[in-house]
This record gives sequence, structure tokens and C-alpha cells, in this order.
Amino acid sequence: MYFLTGWPRRLLCPLRSEEEPFHIQPSSHRFYFAVLSETQLSIWYSRPSVLIVSYIESAKAATQFGFYQKAEWKPDDSMIAVATAKGYILLFDVLGGGDDKYLYEPVYPKGSPRVKINPGYKEEQGAPALSLEMKKPVDLESPITSLQSLQEDLLVCTADGYLHVLHWDGLGSNGRKAICLTTIPFSLDLQTARGGPSLDLEGVYIRCMEYGMTLDGFAVVLSDGRLGFITPLSNTITADQLQGVWAADVTDGTCVAVNNKYRLMAFGCASGSVLVYMIDTTTGSMQLSHKLELTPKHYPDIYNKTGPVKLICWSPDYSVAMVTWECGGLSLWSVFGAHLICTLGEDFAYRSDGTKKDPIKISSMSWGAEGYHLWVLPNKPERRRQEEQPHDQEVEMETLPPSPSFLQAGILQFHFIKSTLTVNPCTSNQEQVLLHGEDRLYLTCGDPTQVHSTCDTHPHTHLHPRDGSPLQHPPNPNSSLSQGLSTLLGHKHWHIVQIHSTYLESNWPIRFAAIDTAGQYMAVAGRRGFAHYSLFTRKWKLFGNITQEQNMTVTGGLAWWNDFVVVACYSFIDQQEQLRLYLRSSNLDNAFASVTKLHSDTLLLNVFRDMIILFRADCSICLYSIEKRNDSPNPLASVELLQEVSMSRYIPHPALVVSVTLTSVRTETGITLKAQQQACTAESIMLNLAGQLIMLQRDRSGPQVREKETPANSKKLLPFCPPVVLAQCVENVWTTCRSNRKKRHLLEALWLSCGEAGMKVWLPLFPRDHRKPHSFLSRRIMLPFHINIYPLAVLFEDALVLGATNETVLYDGLQGSSEPLEALFPYCTVERTSQIYLHHILRQLLVRNLGEQALMLAQSCASLPYFPHVMELMVHVVLEEEATSREPIPDPLLPTVAKFITEFPLFLQTIVHCARKTEYALWNYLFAAVGNPKDLFEECLMAQDLDTAASYLIILQNMEVPAVSRQHATLLFNTALEQGKWDLCRHMIRFLKAIGSGEMETPPPTPSTQEPSSTGGFEFFRHRSISLSQSADSIAVGKFNLQKTLSMPTGPSVKGRDVECAENMYIDMMLWRHARHLLEQVRLRDLGCFSAQLGFELIGWLCRERNRVARVDDFVSALKKLHKDFLWPFPVIPVGSLSSPLRNGRCRTGESVTFASHTGHLYLKPAKYVQN
Repeated sequence: MYFLTGWPRRLLCPLRSEEEPFHIQPSSHRFYFAVLSETQLSIWYSRPSVLIVSYIESAKAATQFGFYQKAEWKPDDSMIAVATAKGYILLFDVLGGGDDKYLYEPVYPKGSPRVKINPGYKEEQGAPALSLEMKKPVDLESPITSLQSLQEDLLVCTADGYLHVLHWDGLGSNGRKAICLTTIPFSLDLQTARGGPSLDLEGVYIRCMEYGMTLDGFAVVLSDGRLGFITPLSNTITADQLQGVWAADVTDGTCVAVNNKYRLMAFGCASGSVLVYMIDTTTGSMQLSHKLELTPKHYPDIYNKTGPVKLICWSPDYSVAMVTWECGGLSLWSVFGAHLICTLGEDFAYRSDGTKKDPIKISSMSWGAEGYHLWVLPNKPERRRQEEQPHDQEVEMETLPPSPSFLQAGILQFHFIKSTLTVNPCTSNQEQVLLHGEDRLYLTCGDPTQVHSTCDTHPHTHLHPRDGSPLQHPPNPNSSLSQGLSTLLGHKHWHIVQIHSTYLESNWPIRFAAIDTAGQYMAVAGRRGFAHYSLFTRKWKLFGNITQEQNMTVTGGLAWWNDFVVVACYSFIDQQEQLRLYLRSSNLDNAFASVTKLHSDTLLLNVFRDMIILFRADCSICLYSIEKRNDSPNPLASVELLQEVSMSRYIPHPALVVSVTLTSVRTETGITLKAQQQACTAESIMLNLAGQLIMLQRDRSGPQVREKETPANSKKLLPFCPPVVLAQCVENVWTTCRSNRKKRHLLEALWLSCGEAGMKVWLPLFPRDHRKPHSFLSRRIMLPFHINIYPLAVLFEDALVLGATNETVLYDGLQGSSEPLEALFPYCTVERTSQIYLHHILRQLLVRNLGEQALMLAQSCASLPYFPHVMELMVHVVLEEEATSREPIPDPLLPTVAKFITEFPLFLQTIVHCARKTEYALWNYLFAAVGNPKDLFEECLMAQDLDTAASYLIILQNMEVPAVSRQHATLLFNTALEQGKWDLCRHMIRFLKAIGSGEMETPPPTPSTQEPSSTGGFEFFRHRSISLSQSADSIAVGKFNLQKTLSMPTGPSVKGRDVECAENMYIDMMLWRHARHLLEQVRLRDLGCFSAQLGFELIGWLCRERNRVARVDDFVSALKKLHKDFLWPFPVIPVGSLSSPLRNGRCRTGESVTFASHTGHLYLKPAKYVQN
């Protein structure tokens, strides 16, 4: 969503003044900012961030009017109203300096192509010269509490309980009217407004007020802390045409901010919480939607010590809200309550040495253009602390002599980057994360070795060296290969693309950004025109004719369709709205564009397969088909209108539509349509209307068109059914146009992001093995689940959610009495994150007794590399919740989960891994549901899974008496010896010695006394994976405890030493038995490995066994086995060289041949000679 980046920048006011700025107010387009101090009004420009003009009040006028307090801009930026302490409204005209007067202009080198520019181009890149001229003041004779600008009027609230309506262009009594607050009836809802309970407003005035355009009313905070909403019953604001509703049970309101896109009112409270209300469309009452508040889980030290809420600021796109409190700090939430950033914790609140910082206290703040900056005015003590750092100065227009008493007013600028979904919710590519800042793009880049090759379909396709995407051929939308996993398997860093400076100079700020499906081409659109970039060539492509660039502005967004950039724009030459498609490979010129005229302004644009969907300002939806034509040297795209759907009955205001999406999702999944037909057809429209997700699906109740009909008939699209509300509080929607028979559950689902409520998935339910579904079973189900990151993209086939998170780096720089910005704030970076969601969905299906659906879904994802981890997570989460519950659970889920996991071959590994990552106190509950660990251990031995069986030994060691552990360890030890798993054998030797010291203990030890041995058990399996939740310290402690257990007997008594000696004898006997077994079978090679790996005293043992198992009864057979064991060739002996077996009267016998070992090499050694 929104992410903080870098350090804040400090802007220093170049004018000498003892006054400190305390109020900042942006203009309607946020290109200008009015900054107030006690007697000074300053106008700042956004880019470059410079001071344009200041108006300083004379001492005589300041005495008459009082100090400045608040400011408000006229919507067309031509006037500023300033409220003073003595009840005056000062109106200032903002006058331009003419077309040729600029404070700052770009200077180009001689011969630069940007010198010859068209008229009006210069004003887009230089700071204009403005002047302020005060008009006649208006005296309201009472302190002013709030200002609110309307199109032609200025609303002023005063402390005497009046609401004044002033005309911007009117002066004196003829241009104003006053409405007393006591004459406005207030009730709980509009239905009971007449005759119902009403507020007593005697002596009460409006403390804070903000107008909601889409709400068509004013959100107000009264002086007694109550919250209200005032609605004008007609187009004019008069006393008898106003009606108010108030929120029950709230008396501590402090401030208010209105969200016009989602029709929400955020009220700050003295308790530190922000209450977000909505207006019930049926009754007109104020209903609490959700709260924005710090939780004790994440902020235990500060959550109830923030003080009252001081300011709330919605971003320009209304997707996030910034909150600050009286005690300081900044906190950012998404529109429906997902917490993104807070400066009251972690590195923001503590220095590297652990000492606590004082949070920055803020007197005023405002978002900059497109939300890339947050302009903040710190309180006076905060500025005094920063005044001695001239090296951070961003703007200084004149050289100032140093003076101890001189103060330079400072403005802090916080930098943000945001997801492109906030302003361009285009679904043409849902598996790429794209963020954009004011001058750069952030996109995900994966490991080039982890790519899904597309060479099967295009043998000569050139692949991009970074992400493996084809350069000339679009990806097959029916392909079952996911683009996302290769991206995930890369690294945490971003691929950062700097936006072309030439384009930024004249078209800042960037308003839209889009990326293609393969993730290798991007397009951006600023104030005018657009540009696109190729990752393969690392080059931007701009309009060759700058006049064409400046004569169009993108209005409804932009998207990619194959090799074309789809743009909904307004043409200043033709004075009309147009839909244009530009070929990526051609020059960026209108001559190579396909232009379609539109009849109304376009607000939103989206692409689904070969269709374009537009949402227009007249609340209608248009569907267009796109087809590439190759009948000319420069390929063009033909666009044809398919269908037009009017939504004016359901949409009260077009600005409330957040996103519009074409999908193949239907309620009758897999029944009405075949699977392949379903995924290819645009079956429904998803509309996010102010957080309400509305679905319009095609009406198939009438006569159907057969597939064998002529193409002319097939172009006639079916009408849409009336809309249905699917979900509330929806921020983002994800769907895909790909199809995959093996993963239909995931690819045909609808994914929703719902703020603090987490995510939801609208999952299809399929009958198993093409059986007829039950009549009572729904075709789809909505499943909610929580994740720990803010979702920015969904990898459908990989069952992953991609996101981003803020990370901070402390800077231990200059220390002293005055801390620089680098010490006050950590350096902020943005890192990629991801999270598995499959276990949440499986659990939700099991809770709803949909085990068959859960099994089908899990089996389709069993090939994922992290599927075992998914199973462990599901067991672990359910176990933690149920085993630690303080109240009995009537219908526990853990037995169901255990039975579910038995359907998969990794059942035994899943249980033991989960147990080892869980507290010992929960083991009894776990194994009561999954089975006795002794039985599970035996199953592992039968399945020859010795590593898993070794893990179960740790469980048995803690839950059973030592005799049982030793019995099972002996079984495993013998099996490991047979299979030659020498590492495991060495661990088992140490394990048997360790439990030998505890032989006298009859009951199983308690968790506290057994903790060293339990932790030390990990030493035996140090080559196996260990839970990420365990710290390195705990593992180190386990090693120390194990060594202590092995090196020290249980006590100094002779009895303890005897037990240890007996245990060593027991282990030696097992080793001797195995050595005899190997020697009996003449497996000398295995015997040598056995001796070398386990340190077995082979020579001494052979000497003891010389007359027993070491005797060779069948010398010929033994020699053949020896040659076969060591792969020795048999010697070829010439016939003439044969000699007599008798030499010197003596004969060698096979009865006394023994085997010996020396430095790991085996050879035959004669023991003695026998005289015949």
C-alpha cells in the first residue's frame, strides 16, 4: 500500500523570522501549500519544494485582527481565506506573475532538443512567480473554530454556535448568512428525525468540520465531544434545510476527516482511538465501521499513553490515513484498518543503545501531490532541536549570517512509495508487485535460474536474462505454469527503475503505472502523455513529438494487452475522451495508435483476455473487444464495442467506484459451463463500490446460444443479472484469466483484501470424480483468513501471497546536545515479503465439514516444495489454539486435522516436526489425537524412514521411562547398522549412553527437569532442519547441556559408575553382534566401513574371534566373495607356472587363516604353519 522510504527531508524557510509555522493547508491539486505563522502567510511550491511568496502582516494590523490561526483555499486556487484569533476572515487574492515570470526555470545546454519547446511547456517545470493581495476583511465577531471550502462558498464555524456561509467573491453583509446550530434538528437517524429524541445544543458549537462530497453533507465534532453529520436537504444551505444525525455513546471527539471515495468519516477521540463511521443508506444513521487503534500486542508500552488524537489526514487517493496524537508520533492505516507504519515503536522510538527517544510532536501535516510526500510542521521544541544542522538544508535562497537568536522555520517532508493498485487497480497482471515513488519504480525480480521455460511453444524465443519472460511472444493465458514462484525464489531486493528525467520535468507527478503479464515492460503516465520502459533494452520510450505528449492526459488509467499499451485519455485537440492502443515496438507516435472515440469521461480501465472494460463518469460500463491486425506494415489493433451496461440505478456517485474487473467467476461453477469454456469466458463483472464488492453475472436463464451457431450470432453477448453484494470492506480484488485443470480451486477463486479483517477467498466447490453435486451444497463459499503481511499480489498456483514491509536501519551518527535527522529517525527501506495461505483455507474447509473439498485442494498442491510446511503449520496452529484454551472445546478440530493428514505420505514427518517445535506441555494433547508415539515410531521403522524414527525417539525420551526409550533406540540402532547409516549410528551411540544415566528413574520427568535433555536431543540431529522460531542461543545451550550429561555421571556413587559401565557393555555387545554378522557373511568391505565410521576396535576383536566366527570353513567361497566385494578381478595364471601345493615339506591350511585390519586396508594374514 504506502511505505515510508529513506530519511525525511527538512525544508528551511529562507526568511528571517522569530515566528514558527504551525499550520499547513494544501491547494486542491496539492501543487501549492499555504503555511501560517502568527503574522505571516507563505505559499510553497511542491516541485521544486521552494517558497514562492510570503505576506507579512504589519504590527498595527496584527493588533487589530489578532494572530493567524487557520487557512483555506478556494477550489480553483485563486484565493486564500485566513482566520484570525479575533474573529476576522482575511481573504487574499493569489495573483500570477504572467506567462514569462518564474522564480525558477530549467537551464538547458546549447543545442539541447528540449530548448525548442511549445508555449506553456515551461510553466510545467518551473516554480511560478505569485503575489498575494489582501481584500477587505470580514469580521464575524467571535473566535473561529473551523473553515471549510465549497465550490462557491466558504463555511465558517464560530465559538458562539453559528455556522456562517460566505461567498468567495462577495463582501460585507450581502455576501454572507449565519445559521445557528440550535436551529438544526439532530436525531439518531433520519427516520426518527421528526418526533424522536433530539440533542440539546444550547451553548454548544462546532469544533471541527469537514465536507464530504460523496456523502453530500458535513461531518462535525461538537464542542462537548459528540459526533454528528449534517445533511442539507436541498442544494442551498439554509437553516430550515439542514438535518443532523449524531453518533450514540461517544462524547470525546477531537477531530474529523472524511474519505470521499469510500464514504467514511474518521473521528479522532480523546482516548487515542479513531472511530470510522459510515452512513446507513436506508435509515441515514451513523454506523461504526471499524476502529483505528494501537494494540497492546504490538505496542504494549505506548498503546494507552498516546493522548488524544490531534490530526487525521487521508491520502489523496483515500487509500490510507495518517494519524498523529497530542503526545506525538505518526501512524498509518489502510482505509479498512490494516496497520502499516507507526513511529512509536521499534527503531523509531529507541536508539541503538536502548534509550528511548522523545516522539516528534506535530502541529500540522498534509499530504503532497499523489501522496508521495507528507508535509509535517513539528512543534517548536522539535525545530529548536534541529536548527543547528545546516548540512541538511534543502532550500536556502539567501545567505544568512549566523545568529544565536535566529531561528529558521523548518518543514519536514516524509517520502513514500505506494502500490500501483491504489490508483490503477488493473488486473491484467496479478502476479507482479509494482510500487512507484515520485521518480522511480520498484518491481520484483527473481533468480534467473528459477524460471519456467516457454521454449516448448516458441523454440526460438529469446528469454529475458532476469525473469525468463519471452521478449516477442505473449505468454499463453491457458498455460498452467505460474510466473510467480520464480519471482519468489529470487531475493528480497527490488529492481528499481529510474523514471526518465525528461518526462518527469514536464509531467510530474506520476499518476498511473502498469506492468505487463511477463513482468518485463512498464508504462507510466504523469500529468500529460505517458512513457514506457523495457527491462530487456533498459531504455525508456517517449513521444518523439512533444506536442502530442502535451495534448493528451491519461484519465482512466493504462494497461498492457500483449504488445500494446491501452490508454484511456482525454485529447485537448479533439476536445473529447478517447481509447488509444499504442504498439510497444513502434515509435511512440499518434500515427501508430488505434484511436476509438468515447462518449463520456473514463474513470477506470481494465483488460481481461481480449476484452477491455471501461467504467465511465455516467455510471455506465462498456465492454470492447480487441483484435490485432497485421494487414499493414505497422500492426494495429481494432477495437469494437460489444456491450454497454448502465449502473446509474446502483451507483450514487461515480467517484465511489474503486475498481472494475471482468472475470470468469460464476456462482454455478462447473455446472452450467464446462471447465475450459468457463475459464475463457467473461462471465461476470466485479465492481468495488466504496468497499462493497458487487457482482454482475450473465443471465443464462433465457434461451442459450449453441456452440455450433454462426460467429455472427455468437458475438451477441448475454445480458447481466441484477447486482449481488459479495463482501464488505474490500480494498483490493485479485483474479486470473489462466486455467489449470489440476488447480481449479485456486485459479477459479476470487481473492479479496479486507484491511484489518485480513483476506477472504471466494472458493469454488467441485463434485468429486464428476459426480452429481448435492442439492444442498453451495457452488462457492467465502472463507476468511488472517495473514501477517499486507497483500499486494496473489500467486494463484503457488498458493502464496506477495507483499512488502517497511524495515528500518539505525544510524549512529553525530551525538550531542542537538540530534540531526539521521539520529531522530531511522533510515527506512522497503523489503519484499511473502506468506503461505493454503493451510488457512484447508483449516476453514475442515471447520465447515468440507473435508472432501479440502482433500482435493491439498492433493492438487502436494507437489509444491513447501507443502510439508503447510501441513505442519495447520497442525501447529490448531494445536496451539485448542491445547492452550482455558475453556473446554465442544468440537475439537485437531482429530479431524490429524485424520486429514493421514491421507498424505508425509503424515509421520509432519507430526514429529510439529511436536519438536511445540512446547512439551502440549504433547499429551497432540498425541491423544494423532496416536501413540510408540506406534508412530514403529510405523517409521516399517517404512524404513529412519530419520523420522530418530526424531520420534526424542518424543519417547520425554514421554516414557528410560527403559522404553532404550528399547526403541536399540531397534533403531540395529536397523541403522544394517542399512549403513553411520551418522545416525554415531548419534544413537551417544543417545544410548545419555539415557543410561537416567535408568533408575521410573516416572517420566517433568518438563522443567527434562528440558536440558529435550533440548540436547537436537544435537543428535544437528544436520536436520530446526524450527526457525528457535534462536541460536537455545541451540547452543542444548549442546552444552548434552555434553554435560555425557561427561558427568548421575552421582559420585559406585552404583552410578556401574550403571554407566553396564550401558557401555550393552552398546559394545550390539556392535560385536553386528561385526559377527558381517564377518559371517564375509562382508569385509562393510566391516571395514563399520570399523572406520564407528571407531570399532577391529584388531583386538578379530584376535578374540580368531577361533570362532573368524574361522573360514569354505575358503573358495570366501575368496570369491572377497573379490566380488572389492570388485577385484580374478588372476589369470599360465599353465606352466603352476607349482605343487607342497613346498619344503610344509602345507598352508585354511583352518587358521585370520583377517586383520591396518589403517583401514584389509588383507589376509597367515597365522601359523602346520608341519605335515
